[in-house]
Amino acid sequence: MRIDLDANATTPILPEVVEAMRPFWLERYGNPSSAHQSGQRTRSAVEHARTSLASLLHCSPREIVFTSGGTESDNLALSGILQTFLDKREPAHLITTQIEHHAVLFAAESLQRRGIEVTYLKPDHSGVINPDDLESAMRPHTKLVSVMLANNETGAIQPVGKIARIAKAHGALVHTDAVQAAGKLPLDLSGEFKNVDLLSISGHKMYAPQGTGALFVRKGVELAPLFLGGPHERQRRAGTENLPGIVGLGRAAEIALSWLEGQNHQFFGSRSQAVPVQIPGSQSSAELAARRSHFERRLLALIPGAVINSADAPRVSNTINLRIDGVDAEALLIALDLQGVSTSFGAACMSGATEPSHVLLAMGLTPEQARSSLRLSLSRLTTDDEIAQALEIIPAVVARSRSQSPIDHTP
Repeated sequence: MRIDLDANATTPILPEVVEAMRPFWLERYGNPSSAHQSGQRTRSAVEHARTSLASLLHCSPREIVFTSGGTESDNLALSGILQTFLDKREPAHLITTQIEHHAVLFAAESLQRRGIEVTYLKPDHSGVINPDDLESAMRPHTKLVSVMLANNETGAIQPVGKIARIAKAHGALVHTDAVQAAGKLPLDLSGEFKNVDLLSISGHKMYAPQGTGALFVRKGVELAPLFLGGPHERQRRAGTENLPGIVGLGRAAEIALSWLEGQNHQFFGSRSQAVPVQIPGSQSSAELAARRSHFERRLLALIPGAVINSADAPRVSNTINLRIDGVDAEALLIALDLQGVSTSFGAACMSGATEPSHVLLAMGLTPEQARSSLRLSLSRLTTDDEIAQALEIIPAVVARSRSQSPIDHTP
């Protein structure tokens, strides 16, 4: 049996999500933009999914733009806002951070080459951005601030609510990459995050299909499209909608909302004929956090000298970034994979890269420490038995690795 400890890379599609999608592959496949009845029935399904996602985010359905995933959503947010200033040849300043996903960092670098001024904020040793640093970085021509909500490598939660208030006070728009937060943290765009103008999510990080995602765009925010060719998504994203994927994303959003609220059942159908459906996985986010904490404590007890990166930071409930000095994380990953345990030593999209994690380096770790760090991320489907097996396998593999190394690993 394979133990999946790489949920931050991708999550399995829930069976309920697959079942919701199935008719739209085989039976109800009409183009949602078509005027005939088949098209209008599928349009209704798209709008239902839009409403479900809006409920998860506490926003208006009209503020949801469906995309192909987190990368497109991030690129659309940054380029969509700043392209206007490039077209007008007006000075514009973007503030982001050194710990963003490369979907944001590479987009920022591209904009920088085209004339946008960019400032990259540095985190503290725990991987958290200080809002005071944003205050100091703000300029009269700062047009956009982009700070991720939960880091994909460490799980560290950024103070986006405070950051957004500062940015708005200076007249800048605010984007947050919430790819690793959606479905794990409550996201209230009418409350705590009311000053956030754009928010990115990815379906395959929340038990929906790969190739699905969305961008929240607050009412009144002008956004230049990345794709041209039609009026789809209120002229913000041209192209025929991924109908089954959107339906699946909407269903996953419904399940995530119930999970976050600590419910293990959700009711479908009319009020008079409601049918309870068991929600898969843990009954609440608190259970997942408790499972992660237990796993973490046992790893530290069983592996001498092990350290949790970002241990002092608030973190999402499923993520552990484990540093084992003197052990090469890439070699450890391969050894664990041979034992049936899937892990990661950084962002999945950067696998194969020889450079150490940019996130850990920004936090002040040495290149050697960064190369000794392994990411373990649980899903809502991770069981206690899987954790118990992992606690047998990981320390044993580490011990073998250390026995083959000439370095003294005594703490």
